[in-house]
Amino acid sequence: MSEDWKNATSVYDFTVKNIKGEDVSLEKYKGFVLIIVNVASKCGYTSKHYKELVELDEKYREKGLRILGFPCNQFGGQEPGDSDSICSFAEKKNVKFDMFEKVNVNGDDAHPLWKYLKSKQGGLLIDSIKWNFTKFIVDKNGIPVERHAANVSPLGLEKSLEKYF
Repeated sequence: MSEDWKNATSVYDFTVKNIKGEDVSLEKYKGFVLIIVNVASKCGYTSKHYKELVELDEKYREKGLRILGFPCNQFGGQEPGDSDSICSFAEKKNVKFDMFEKVNVNGDDAHPLWKYLKSKQGGLLIDSIKWNFTKFIVDKNGIPVERHAANVSPLGLEKSLEKYF
């Protein structure tokens, strides 16, 4: 899927690997509002962002929110662990939302989904992801509609999320 991401019409065109290494078609999320976020276990934002992502998941799951966490080690080596250690960490944080295999979000070897997300919701000055916990809101049609930087807390997304349910 080297350049196929350029032909994607929604996130539903992508298949990703979950944290256990199994293929997951993002079509399974049709009709849901998504937050797609790159996560890390050793970042200054980790404690607050995981706590608030869990809160959002609990508060809005029944309304149709799904959170997709993608571990990434590209920023300060802050997600050094393997899938087992990431799972253990997430369990300790009471994470119930879906976690996926560690990916790169920048560079030539960035995961195609992340290339697509960046192409649809560019960043300030440059499109590359600047740090852990960059959050993309995807509407019920699988279209990325908003992008929020790491310094925006997950609970700060509530007003935005309400527009898409």
